[in-house]
Amino acid sequence: RSFARSVLGFLGFTFWGTAIAQMFGGVSMILMFKNYRYLFQESYLSLPGWLALASALTLLPTGVLAVSISVKCSRNQQGTFMYLLLLLLCLEMSSAALAHSYCVRTASQLESAISYLVHQHNWTCSQDPGNSAVDVIQRKLHCCGVHNYTDWLKASSLCHPTCVPESCCKEKHSLCRGDLGHVEQLSEEGCLKKLEDQLCFSMLYIFWCCTVLSILELLAAVSNGILMRRQPFHKLCIL
Repeated sequence: RSFARSVLGFLGFTFWGTAIAQMFGGVSMILMFKNYRYLFQESYLSLPGWLALASALTLLPTGVLAVSISVKCSRNQQGTFMYLLLLLLCLEMSSAALAHSYCVRTASQLESAISYLVHQHNWTCSQDPGNSAVDVIQRKLHCCGVHNYTDWLKASSLCHPTCVPESCCKEKHSLCRGDLGHVEQLSEEGCLKKLEDQLCFSMLYIFWCCTVLSILELLAAVSNGILMRRQPFHKLCIL
């Protein structure tokens, strides 16, 4: 029993720390899909982020109860603690499963979405840096084209294009105008790989956070169950 109390107290403080990590992951995913909403038609793709955020908020009172139970057992608190752990397990397992599934699903949609933006982008060598979706992506991620700058040559309506959009230029080259005669001034990587890396990192971050937290919550449930075993059944009516 004393060991179970110590474990609960430790897990209570751990839940507060992991709530911050979970909240960071949830907010990051929600903002990522908001920033790149023109690449994803399905609005539900940010659902794992919202579930992770709900889990993070639920972890805060759960941590308080864990610390309180470790100091002084209260039958009502123990019952409430079990209910919160069950709710957290449902939220986190759902979030982990969705994150893993969406990581595979959305990665396959990115190439067609970015390719469409590149081919639909209307530009000429003389135009100023635009504010279209693809220009915003290229500036933000410091990338050029789908796989590299040659994707712009295939998409150009010009017979022999001599430049690419200025959003392909590296920031350190302020005089860059997308001239193909100065390829060293252009971003080397394509946008597809950078977006895939960012997407999968966000999804896998939530997946592993939820998986680790689920294990900790099962440990907390076992510890709380050990403390509840010695309580008379009729005094645990809340369960």
